[in-house]
Amino acid sequence: MSWQVYAYGLLAMVLVGGFAWYERSRPPARMVALVAALAALAVAGRLVFTPIPNVVATTDIVLITGFAVGAAPGFAVGALAAAVSNLWLGQGPWTPWEMAGWGLVGIGGAGLGALTGRRLGRYGLALACGLSGLAYGALLDFSVMVGYGGEQSIDRYLAISARGVPFNVAHAAGNVVLALAAGPALVRMIARYRERFEFRWRPAGAAPLALLIAVSLAIALPARASAESPVRWLENAQNSDGGFGPGPGTSSSATMTGWVALGLEAAGRSPFTVRGEGTTPMSYLRRKVGGLSAAGDLERTILALEGAGVSSRHFGGRDLPAELRRRVSGGGSIQGQVNLTAFGILALRSAGASRSAVRRSASWLHRAENRDGGWGFQPSAPSDADSTGAGLQGMAAAGASRSAMRRGAAFLRRSQDRDGGFALGGGTVSNAQSTAWAIQGLVAAGVRPSRVREHGHSPLDYLSKRQQGDGHYAYSSSSDQTPVWVTGQALVAAKLEAFPLRAVPRPARHRRSSRHQAGDSGSGSRSATPPTNPEAPSGVHASPATSQEGSAAPRKDGASDPATAHRQGAPTGSRGGSGKRHTSGVPLSAAVAPAAATPSSDGGSGTVLFVVGGFAALAAALTAGFLWYRRRLP
Repeated sequence: MSWQVYAYGLLAMVLVGGFAWYERSRPPARMVALVAALAALAVAGRLVFTPIPNVVATTDIVLITGFAVGAAPGFAVGALAAAVSNLWLGQGPWTPWEMAGWGLVGIGGAGLGALTGRRLGRYGLALACGLSGLAYGALLDFSVMVGYGGEQSIDRYLAISARGVPFNVAHAAGNVVLALAAGPALVRMIARYRERFEFRWRPAGAAPLALLIAVSLAIALPARASAESPVRWLENAQNSDGGFGPGPGTSSSATMTGWVALGLEAAGRSPFTVRGEGTTPMSYLRRKVGGLSAAGDLERTILALEGAGVSSRHFGGRDLPAELRRRVSGGGSIQGQVNLTAFGILALRSAGASRSAVRRSASWLHRAENRDGGWGFQPSAPSDADSTGAGLQGMAAAGASRSAMRRGAAFLRRSQDRDGGFALGGGTVSNAQSTAWAIQGLVAAGVRPSRVREHGHSPLDYLSKRQQGDGHYAYSSSSDQTPVWVTGQALVAAKLEAFPLRAVPRPARHRRSSRHQAGDSGSGSRSATPPTNPEAPSGVHASPATSQEGSAAPRKDGASDPATAHRQGAPTGSRGGSGKRHTSGVPLSAAVAPAAATPSSDGGSGTVLFVVGGFAALAAALTAGFLWYRRRLP
């Protein structure tokens, strides 16, 4: 049998086996897109370093994929990276071994993620990437012995490995350097994308005793569905550092903390009164402001600060609105994205910018409106409820008239589902975050959400049904993913508010003029004063929608979002920015797997133990594969 038959036969076996496993996990469309994008990145990470012998970024990317997303996607990215990159570097009997090797690295990354709870510091991650490079090299050394015939023995394997030591060390050292430089950022980016479209299926069956007791108590006792319930639930979900994670007990992040602050402000609660072991969300944001760089992060943070009565122009030594203005292109857009541009308008208006100052962005946003009246995540992309809700808020903040927003409101009416809610895109189920964005868009356009009905159900009815007995909002009828995130965003819509929010009064003890107080400082904000909300009681306002300076449409989350906080996760704004699920500011659809906690970039005391355990798992997988293959040799 020639090596060509052997190579491509084994290649087919690896592809069929690995991808059959991947397909059996029933990945959603956005997971497939994520795998394809990461595989392309892994290919580029190999090709770009070809001038440096045996230094590649592929191993790091594959391991981090498995760590942040899971074993099946990690395997798929590793196998694809090897097969595709060898179209340039040359196919040969080594191809299937490289596919198997990197596929196992992806599986090993998933094992490491499970062992550490996806919380691994920069140095622990770098060490794991270095060890993976050595393990990969050991497998390729073994492939040389098996693929080229001759004596099959430990002595011969050690001799071959000795000659490859310089190359394997170079591979491992390159992995360590690259992981130290970019590893944690890549983990956060991938994990943030994933968590925005994953949910946990909970099959019906015999209910546990605790659940039966809880249901009995819920029936016997009055339901706590008052307006304060979500606020109390969010207070209880606060971490000791003052911040919030996507769910109770998960690591805090500036993204989630910003969304919660906006929800609290919409409910009339100052973030300065919410204290985790004496620390407020504003203190947490001040500590993290130095790490904010993406446009969506700036937008969301500006909105949250100004809504709390804190000047975003003097926060942590940074002038956030000035930095955001530098992100606006000559044509008026921010990175060519609807959601980022819309939230840029909202953020700058909340910080006191005039309508004329955002006119260019408003004009760009108006031109990005589709013929059906809605907006997609970028010009000409299919319209969705999330982007349209953000777009309408941006138009209102820029001073567009209600007649100019009529087509956008009409699109939302046509997009409403039978249950009264809204989905991210066609063919998906309604969810609380998309519904919240739609409600905010309708409010900004001057339309009463209670009068927008499908089969007798309004979007407010849908949100009400998603509220749980303890006060928090579930993502959908079948998923309770990222409940803190969902509740923070749903609360704004439930209060019939649109962005930008009017600043809530600060407690007397926090009304200090000093701008240098750690976290609780800043001068009062100058938010744009919006018109009275059509359905809110006296004194409650929505964003401005009275002038006719042009229209613009925001997207729900921003890049990292203020809008992106909405859902940070997918398209770019699935809701992460100002909306519900974006990763970088584009909304993400509801997905199909258990939501994962956002990985922490901080190391832990058990890092070495976790790394050793992960490497042991990877070594066990490699050994099992060697033995399995050896037993099938003729």
